[in-house]
Amino acid sequence: MKDQLQLKRTLKLPQVILFGLAYMAPMIVFGTYGILAETTHGTVPTAYIVALVAMLFTAYSYGKMVKAYPTSGSAYTYTRKSISPHLGFIIGWAILLDYLFLPMVIWLIGAVYLNSAFPSVPLWSWIVAFIIVTSIINLISVKMTTNVNFIMMVFQLLVVAIFLILSIMNITLNTGVNVFAHNPFFNSHSSLSFILAGASIACYSFLGFDAVTTMSEETIQPEKTLPRAIFLITLIGGIIFVISSCFLYLVQPSYTDFKNIDSAAFEIAKQIGGTLFSAIFLAGMIIAQFASGIAAQASGARLLYAMGRDRVLPMKIFGYLNSKTKTPIINIVIVGAISLLAVNMDVTTSTSFINFGAFLTFIFVNLDVIFHYFIKQKQRSTKDMFFYLLIPLIGAILDFGLFLNLDKNAKILGSIWTIIGIVYLAFLTKGFKIAPPEMDFQSAENPEELQLDQKSI
Repeated sequence: MKDQLQLKRTLKLPQVILFGLAYMAPMIVFGTYGILAETTHGTVPTAYIVALVAMLFTAYSYGKMVKAYPTSGSAYTYTRKSISPHLGFIIGWAILLDYLFLPMVIWLIGAVYLNSAFPSVPLWSWIVAFIIVTSIINLISVKMTTNVNFIMMVFQLLVVAIFLILSIMNITLNTGVNVFAHNPFFNSHSSLSFILAGASIACYSFLGFDAVTTMSEETIQPEKTLPRAIFLITLIGGIIFVISSCFLYLVQPSYTDFKNIDSAAFEIAKQIGGTLFSAIFLAGMIIAQFASGIAAQASGARLLYAMGRDRVLPMKIFGYLNSKTKTPIINIVIVGAISLLAVNMDVTTSTSFINFGAFLTFIFVNLDVIFHYFIKQKQRSTKDMFFYLLIPLIGAILDFGLFLNLDKNAKILGSIWTIIGIVYLAFLTKGFKIAPPEMDFQSAENPEELQLDQKSI
């Protein structure tokens, strides 16, 4: 029955770009601005430029690999097919770290902003409320349509546009501020090490630019459309982040004057727009985080389901599907429970956890291009050496450099997670003697097929 179903190719370049931007969530630049300002000592736009350059190289490599393997699975599939099934498993394991911790970060950022607006309400209560509400929705609902993502993206872009307009008005009318006396790209308090550390955090804002690879089977001419879309999504998102962070700095050049560094942008919104706009801004942030949290929890739960169904994880637990709701209820609860860690974390550390798995993935996507085209297919002309060796190698080096600048706690946790994955892989493959089980990411990316997958177990 499952073999008879095929996804319909209806998406063109503009639609794919809109989906990617919605997944990236443009307003995230405000959610992490404070910690970036503190980390970079005020040079947030420069950190975003460094991150953008690294992400553009990586986006190029994603484009090349989606041409080679226009199927679901993204970096996991690319590494498995291009380098090694065992190494591909580890990349899939790293992706799992992102999926499990992403909802936690999303809800933590939303809770921080609500706590700033309503300081009498404890931070932990907002986190718990987010987890309970989104878990209930995910336990009941299966389908999350791109229409919701589109509406959320339009609203976010509208709030960003209003923010920029009010910032310009504030800077123009405030004659006591000499804009030219401040440099958002470099100052005497910053340094290259601070900027690189900030860029490692800033890359969190770009997460999702590769999400459109999961729509390859629904895109018209995916081998042409998706590489362009991935590059443009990264570029457009980067431009939004750089411009927004520039105006945030010009409105408030001192990164030491914020009452709460985790919700600095909310303080700036109130400064430029008063109570009315700060309420609109807060609504935009919370709605964006709420919608992202629902999708992230659903995706994480379904990835666990896919791994359970494929016997990568214990099938009785992770491969269970409720017969009435057709949802992986155990996995939804597990993701929600893991997210309770946010109660004892700050935004800086939690985003670094996500970036550990992301950078590991990005590094290998760049290397996949070299292994697939340059080594395996032996495309080694002068032109090919530029496109299939030099560019992806630069991308891998840039990503590795940012990887080294991650938060110390993130490196420790990420390393422990990787070691656990290697040990577990040795168990699954009887000491690496056999190929690991192949994970089918299709069910994680297309939740509507869960009912059909249950019949095949």
